[in-house]
Amino acid sequence: MTRDTNLIFVEFPLGSPRPESALSDQREKVLDALGSEICGNRLAAGSIFSTESVEQRFQVSRPVVREALRALQALGMILPKRRVGMTVMPISYWNVFDIQVIRWRLAGQGRVAQLRSLTELRTAIEPAAARMAAVRASLSQASELTELARELFEAGREGKVEAFLQLDIRFHSMVLEMTGNEMFAKYHHLIAEVLLGRTQYNLMPQFPSIEGLQFHVDIALAIQSGKPEKAAASMLAIMDRAIEEMGSIWNKYPLQAGDPSDSNKPKEKNLGFS
Repeated sequence: MTRDTNLIFVEFPLGSPRPESALSDQREKVLDALGSEICGNRLAAGSIFSTESVEQRFQVSRPVVREALRALQALGMILPKRRVGMTVMPISYWNVFDIQVIRWRLAGQGRVAQLRSLTELRTAIEPAAARMAAVRASLSQASELTELARELFEAGREGKVEAFLQLDIRFHSMVLEMTGNEMFAKYHHLIAEVLLGRTQYNLMPQFPSIEGLQFHVDIALAIQSGKPEKAAASMLAIMDRAIEEMGSIWNKYPLQAGDPSDSNKPKEKNLGFS
């Protein structure tokens, strides 16, 4: 057996980033910047840009740019066209359920529109989930939810914003899980994002109303006692209250960048880069 003397071993100092890690970071930087600009309407539907313009702007390699653009294409946000470049697509083409798209929209000009869409979606899903949970939940699950509702009530009454937020996310996520339906359960991240968004952007009061807190207790007790209609009605009351609280904001900003109703307006094509 002969020894290969042409092998070269490259050592990396402890704590230094590996090349693949650096490339991944660059990809995420490009992806996050372009995704945010598309969701924020700074790169409007119909805008066209080239791979080369992205390379020059971010000073990254062609493979990094291609990976970032592939990710945007997979989300339906851009469409490559031969001899044209990358075309930004209207929101009707996007995967609006993707967690990254939701976060980009919440961070941009379309924040209110995104919160409205998510809240309306919750209104359609969560009462049905509560009804189903009252029929299917185990006794141990129902007992856990009741205890969770008690802790949530106390956190809300005492104005513990962060504790209340985490308990609220867990409460609503657990109701979805208790349906025994894996598709309902998968919606938990949407609920988390709307609750996080309302809190992060100061759209939640420090002290939730006692009535709203009691609705959570009512849901838990209805599920525990096997009363599906009561559980659904109490959940719907929470959703209606959320819509009422957000109504003044929605009326003030009836149309935001990234709204579906805004996607059919003609947009001037431009590179989108300064």
